[in-house]
Amino acid sequence: MTIGAPLVVERRMAASASTVYSFLVDAEGWTRWQGESAAIDARPGGIFRMTMGNGLTARGEFIELVPHRRVVFTWGWIDSPTVPPGSTVVEIDLIADGDGTLVRLTHRDLAVAEQPSHETGWVHYLGRLTMVAQGFDAGPDPGPG
Repeated sequence: MTIGAPLVVERRMAASASTVYSFLVDAEGWTRWQGESAAIDARPGGIFRMTMGNGLTARGEFIELVPHRRVVFTWGWIDSPTVPPGSTVVEIDLIADGDGTLVRLTHRDLAVAEQPSHETGWVHYLGRLTMVAQGFDAGPDPGPG
């Protein structure tokens, strides 16, 4: 398995960094933009677990939290032979951008073969995060495909 370069997805949001951050560190907030259910213990070493509408569950643990600026956690899929829980790292940086926030998501340690599906997923879900951070209801999630 060949590990690819870090996958980077960016999205500008017309919302403050503190608003965006709130959707990253709270289970109810997280499920407004991704997944059907979540368990989030937002502290270094705390659990991250999120179940999608199709039943797939991602699990990891928080590595770093800088309020209103940065969230870092491990990521992987339960029962996945190629991206098991904790095998990759997701970094989400919140960068002030005028009256909004540039969200830069960097997914590290992904195999080259896994990058296209994860990029499609993160583009889809950052779009949904944009909606909720800007005060809209993202509605039911049809999934990234």
